Amino acid sequence: MSEPTPIEGEYDYIIIGAGSAGCLLANRLSADAQKRVLLLEAGGRDNWIWFHIPVGYLFAIGNPRSDWCFKTEPEAGLNGRVLNYPRGKAIGGSSAINAMIYMRGQAADYDHWRQLGLTGWGWDDVLPYFKKHENHFLGDSDKYGVGGELRIEPPRVHWQLLEAFRAAAAEAGIKSIADFNTGDNEGCCAFHVNQKRGRRWSSATAFLKPVLQRPNLRLETGCLAEAIVFDGRRAAGVRWRQGGETRSARCRGEVILAAGAIGSPQLLLLSGVGPAGHLRECGIAVVLDRPGVGANLQDHLQLRLIYKVEGIKTLNERYHAPLGFAGMLAEYALFRRGPLTMAPSQLGLFTRSDSDQVRANLQYHVQPLSLDKFGDPLHRFPAFTASVANLQPSSRGQVRLASRQAADAPAIKPNYLSTDQDRRVAASAIRLTRRIVRQPALAAYRPTEYLPGSSVPEDDEQALIKAAGDIGTTIFHPVGTAKMGLPSDPLAVVDERLRVIGLERLRVVDASVMPTITSGNTNAPTMMIAEKGAALIGAAA
Repeated sequence: MSEPTPIEGEYDYIIIGAGSAGCLLANRLSADAQKRVLLLEAGGRDNWIWFHIPVGYLFAIGNPRSDWCFKTEPEAGLNGRVLNYPRGKAIGGSSAINAMIYMRGQAADYDHWRQLGLTGWGWDDVLPYFKKHENHFLGDSDKYGVGGELRIEPPRVHWQLLEAFRAAAAEAGIKSIADFNTGDNEGCCAFHVNQKRGRRWSSATAFLKPVLQRPNLRLETGCLAEAIVFDGRRAAGVRWRQGGETRSARCRGEVILAAGAIGSPQLLLLSGVGPAGHLRECGIAVVLDRPGVGANLQDHLQLRLIYKVEGIKTLNERYHAPLGFAGMLAEYALFRRGPLTMAPSQLGLFTRSDSDQVRANLQYHVQPLSLDKFGDPLHRFPAFTASVANLQPSSRGQVRLASRQAADAPAIKPNYLSTDQDRRVAASAIRLTRRIVRQPALAAYRPTEYLPGSSVPEDDEQALIKAAGDIGTTIFHPVGTAKMGLPSDPLAVVDERLRVIGLERLRVVDASVMPTITSGNTNAPTMMIAEKGAALIGAAA
């Protein structure tokens, strides 16, 4: 390998990954004008219209311009299927292509982290870090913040079908509530979204682009990180590939990994930090034997039940109507309203799969549309999707290297439905969805189950589990692959201050540090982790 070309000077902080966490970290750490900050992003700028029009996720997911287009290994629990595994490929990371749903999770999620011995990570501890960067439409209160960079608004489009589903849920015993983000999200209501006047409000828009003029902050895009450079056990810099050239930078302070639950463990492994046996198999010199790197992968598996309907509007037929898309585009251009402002899901529902659950363990994303998979066109028949996910899965997967080349996608194996508990919850979730859809509030629209289909009998547990394997897919919430833990935890990668255990001046600050997955969408918790991480880094300095 030729010698990498260094970029001038040393940096106080090198942040790898300009995604949901990295953009916020760059903002906070560069606020100190005495600190030089280098932010490295493997993707490009967000200079494409579909990064900013909310419905653009339909065009961004599965597009190599905006998505790394990862795939899983064949999944036994999904009957041998291989899943597409989207990850954002631009500044803003996955917040540039995600569902824009603002969801903190449940207070019990964070209190559990504290009970694991992670001091400072309980609900009361983390709530101020959520509030610090919020600019919430509900105003300043003990629950929400205003004046922050991250705008949070209500949906800007209304669907009669979703109101009917909400009424059906109430008839099935699931109450309507006003707000999902107060610590207990059990119930049904509209999602809050990261938008501002009908535009997606990504982490790059909120935190990074307003401060790029700071002379002490440098953003480099198209940088595929190849390795963290160590002096002994101290992180001393980063080496990356950019424009066909190998480049490097030195760090006198801290190297901060914020490349996400797939990218961060991949780079640790490429750098010689991880399970020693796996590193040797790949021909990588071992810097630190850390078995937890890439282990503990958790994700929310969504079961996408689709129902054809009659006599009520859905996005499917409106999109395919003559001049349908042109009309929606005009409505958006003139009023910043209508279907182009849509998050993938407007209506949410949290409930329990059975009476033995101590808290809500299912989340529904209800959508007035249907498609075979994200990246595919909408169906031509009117339909809705009731997507239901197990919020607290017991299945655990892993991320491993497929080769020692940074450009090669890692091997991603989520191990969905690999436990009896998860399989039982999946079967119960299908039964519950059918019970909601059978309620009188939806009867006038004659819902007919398209997937998995009425041929799957409700009283056959094994048939329901197989159906879950046939229709289940990721809901894009991978976490946990560099988990926080005590030194006594053999799978812990970072401590409660997000420092990599056994190494110096290296932290991981993103969704990979979650010891257990939060009960809901994971983007807001990732930004909270970055906010708290920035405070920890600042305190150490």
